[in-house]
Parts: sequence; C-alpha cells; structure tokens
Amino acid sequence: MKNSRTKTVVLYLAGAALFLYIILPFLWLIISSISNKVELIAVPPHWWPEEPTLNNYLQLLGFKEVSISAGEVPPFGTAMRNSLLIGCSATLLCVVIGIFAAYAFARMKFRGRDKMMISVIAMRMLPEMALVLPLYMIMVKFNMTDSKIFLTIVYTSFVLPFVIWILRSYFESIPVSLEEAALIDGASRFTIIRKIILPLAMPGIVTTCIFALLTCWDEFLFALIFASTYNAKTLTIAISEFTTRHMIDYGLMMTGGMLASLPPIVFAVCLQKYIVRGLTEGSVKE
Repeated sequence: MKNSRTKTVVLYLAGAALFLYIILPFLWLIISSISNKVELIAVPPHWWPEEPTLNNYLQLLGFKEVSISAGEVPPFGTAMRNSLLIGCSATLLCVVIGIFAAYAFARMKFRGRDKMMISVIAMRMLPEMALVLPLYMIMVKFNMTDSKIFLTIVYTSFVLPFVIWILRSYFESIPVSLEEAALIDGASRFTIIRKIILPLAMPGIVTTCIFALLTCWDEFLFALIFASTYNAKTLTIAISEFTTRHMIDYGLMMTGGMLASLPPIVFAVCLQKYIVRGLTEGSVKE
C-alpha cells in the first residue's frame, strides 16, 4: 500500500514537472509580449510587468507606428499571409499526393516496392543543408527567384516523404477484407479509396495534415535562402529580422512569436479528437 502511494506521488510530481517544462516557455512568451523594453532587459528579470501594455501587438498589427534603431520593422502581416498560403498549399499537395502513394505502398505489390519505400524514407533523412545548392540551381534555372510557388514546391518535396511514410501505416491498419468485398461487388480502386479508405483513415489523415502544416509553418532555412523580399518571405524570417545591426527588439520578437504560435494552437485544439484517434489507430495492425 505504501509503495503504491509512493508511486502515485512520484507520477504526479513527474507530470507536474513535465507540465511546467512545457508551459513555462509559453507563459514567458506571453509575459514578454506585454512588457515594455526596459522591463525585458531588467536585472533581475521581472516575472510580471509593472505596467502591462499591448503596444507591441498594436505595432505588429499596424495600428501604431513602429520605430527600431538602424532598421525598419518587417511587414508582419504580409509574412503571416505568406506562411499561411505556402504552408496550406504545400500541406494540401502533400496529402493529396501522399494518399495515393501511401495506398500504393500499403496495398499494391510491385517489383522494388520495399526498396522504393526505403528510398522515400531516406529522402526525409537528408539534412536541409545538403539540398540547398541543387535546389538553388533549379530555382535560378527556371527563373523562380523569390517565388511563393517555388517555396511551396520545396516544402512539398521535403515534407512528402514523411506524409507517405505515416499514411502508409494508417492504411495498413485497415482490414484488407473490406477492400476485397468491395472489389467483388465491382468497385474500382478509386472508389475504394474514396468510400472506404478515406473515411476510415480520416483521423490519421488529419493528424498527418497537422504535422505537415507545422513543419512548413516552422521552416526557416529554405525561406531564408530562397526568399529575398516580402513577396515570399515567411513568418519565421520576419521574426528573425527584429534583430537589427545594433540592437534586438525582444518585445516585438516575443510578440511575433506569440502571434505565430496562435494559428497552430487553434488548429490543433479544433481537431483534437482526430489527433488523439490518429495517434492511436495508426499503430494497430490487422
């Protein structure tokens, strides 16, 4: 009985420690975003601002004039629109292509299937830096410098192997007997995917969409190298540019990070039930 209580206490303490480890950085982000510049650099640090202010939010959203020494404030709204457009477009392409590719790897038997699957996974294991030079040469060759379309293609090629690998596991967890029955009744492969596979694998598809969107949303290196103006620059680049030659505006940087974290949080909360089901169902095999 005593050992059981001890284990319970340890589990609760571990859970509390994990909760604080996850939530404290986010709380500090919120506190910093409503603090003025003086309090942000105060020693010792202020754990709560003496005079909370929304000036940083008003400045970033364009309701108030901004001034940063030795530099201009990046157009935050434009960068957020670019991130949404590029991230959502790349995620949509990845899921549409990934569904058919993953179904082929999960159900169809053809020569070299396993080797091709290993190649797909190996592509995802390549570091981003190894792909920068060949992608840059392609960009210049096709005259797609500073293009949202090119960034969308790059993000799609980088995330697609991950999407195929994950969706393949979900499709393999669906009983083959359901498809065999549909084939006997005269259904085509496309009909089987549309009416059987997609509804049953929807939690896994939604979960994969979220992971793919977060990967595109947080990507930094490709956007830094392939986008030279705010025609294509994304949110991660805008936040990094709050660092000027002579100073760092921590207030605007923290506020930018806070605003950048809101869309993924809202998206994940709204689709929470699919995420939980998707994380558990994909591990179950027939």
